Amino acid sequence: MITAPTRRRQALVLALAVLGVASLGACTAGSGQDGSRPRSSAGPADPADRPDLRRFYGQKLVWKPCGDHLCASLTVPMDYARPGNGKTFLLPVAKAATAVPGKRVGSVVLNPGGPGERGVRLIRDGGADAMGRGVRERFDVVSFDPRGVGESRPALTCAPAGSADATPGDDASAPPLVPRTDTERADALADARATADGCRKASGPLLAHVGTDDAARDLDVLRAALGDRRLTYVGWSYGTSLGTSYAEQFPRRVRAMVLDGAVDPSLDWRQRTLGQAIGFRDAVEEYAASCADVVGDGCPGATPEEIRGLIDRLVERTSREPLPVDDSEYGLDAAALVSALSLSMYTPESQWAALSEALGAADGGDGTKLAALATGEEEPPDAEPGADSATEPDAESSADSATDTDSGAEPGAEQSEPADTVPEDNSEAALIAINCLDVPHPLDAQTYWDALAPAEKAAGAYGTTGVTGELVCKDWPAGPKRPHRVNAAGVPPVLVVGTAGDPATPYAEAVSLARQFPGGMLLTFEAPGHTGYGRNPCVDRKVEEYLIRLTKVRPGTACAA
Repeated sequence: MITAPTRRRQALVLALAVLGVASLGACTAGSGQDGSRPRSSAGPADPADRPDLRRFYGQKLVWKPCGDHLCASLTVPMDYARPGNGKTFLLPVAKAATAVPGKRVGSVVLNPGGPGERGVRLIRDGGADAMGRGVRERFDVVSFDPRGVGESRPALTCAPAGSADATPGDDASAPPLVPRTDTERADALADARATADGCRKASGPLLAHVGTDDAARDLDVLRAALGDRRLTYVGWSYGTSLGTSYAEQFPRRVRAMVLDGAVDPSLDWRQRTLGQAIGFRDAVEEYAASCADVVGDGCPGATPEEIRGLIDRLVERTSREPLPVDDSEYGLDAAALVSALSLSMYTPESQWAALSEALGAADGGDGTKLAALATGEEEPPDAEPGADSATEPDAESSADSATDTDSGAEPGAEQSEPADTVPEDNSEAALIAINCLDVPHPLDAQTYWDALAPAEKAAGAYGTTGVTGELVCKDWPAGPKRPHRVNAAGVPPVLVVGTAGDPATPYAEAVSLARQFPGGMLLTFEAPGHTGYGRNPCVDRKVEEYLIRLTKVRPGTACAA
């Protein structure tokens, strides 16, 4: 069911999203040889040798059964500048212990993207099972919920208890795709400010401590707690930002790193927004052109021109009046339509058929199926046997595990929250909080309005909704990060996977990121959709050869769909 608050934030979430949705069930990873102990970390002193961090680096994870896997908890300082102040995060960790005795190299740590996607859920949902046999024989497959995300304690939220979707100032009116008048722009600013205020009121003390650089430091604490001298890592989408930050801070602790669906750290907010908007526009064009090849007779038009015409008509129609949606008094407006189209571009092979059916229904006047696509609720996953609360570490067992470590950290009351203060799924809050903290944004509203016309010219509605979606970051606490080129001297060759038709993380960013890493390697997947590893046998083989044997990928290597 679409509610007014959700509809008013559709564009915001889409614009900020560099999601790993397409890769969640596609996690194929690899193994390899460990190598000697790293000579040093990124800085002049090894953080593990700092007296005030030793208790965190000295943790021994206490694994307990949780469903078909093992779970533990990791305690990390909330503020690495003041790790002894007693404030900490308790992070859930899940492991599929798949390594074969005698072949085991260590662990491969996965991050599914987001920001805001939950690593524990990735393991629970079979991430390890989707990986190649060679990887599983040599590695235990591990993931975790980053600070502030999912079952992390404390966790982010942008709404008070009992009103997860409530945003002050919301009403039933639909926001225009392009706010042109003073009134429309004032409304857009008020909506963005209300969202930011809601986050500050609900998560204020956390907002300065959920950035990617701190999460990367947590990743190094996890590496140490796992007993690995060097990190083997696979990150999709936002997970490439986490991996890049780790490589910059701890270059000599990297054994192997795969970054799939790359985010280029040298781009500013406007460049990122416009690049992604153009990516989604081009992906929808590709859908119209290639629908018959992928979907067959189920396409909503006989020719690409007919499909484009249908989409244009629906955008115009929903801009005037929302389409009816079952169980919703608000219906499907133009912003939600743009979200449905864009979010259906991640995995064409599994999403385009549902999109085609939804567009056909909308052409007949029913927006229900498109509304479900816009909110990601079109196919709620069936619960697997045993896939209940016991599958993930519950709060009680997580706290017990952390207390049993040798870290000396004191979880304390500040880690715990009443169960009703954080929604079960806080991915939207995490998405906003982490992106706004990581990427500097202008404080002057006119800068955003100046960006609207170029964005509309370059990418139509995908561009304008992208720009207005960034408004929430205007009033956000500023983080320390700035656009910059990768600085990771001493890191071994990193493998970047770029999908030629990736809408969420455009291919140009993969090319750029690979060039910024010393010895960086680029593997191209010639296909539409978001990310490549786990979607194509050729890509899987190249990635796993690198993970297992550290086999380099030659310049110009590409895999066809």
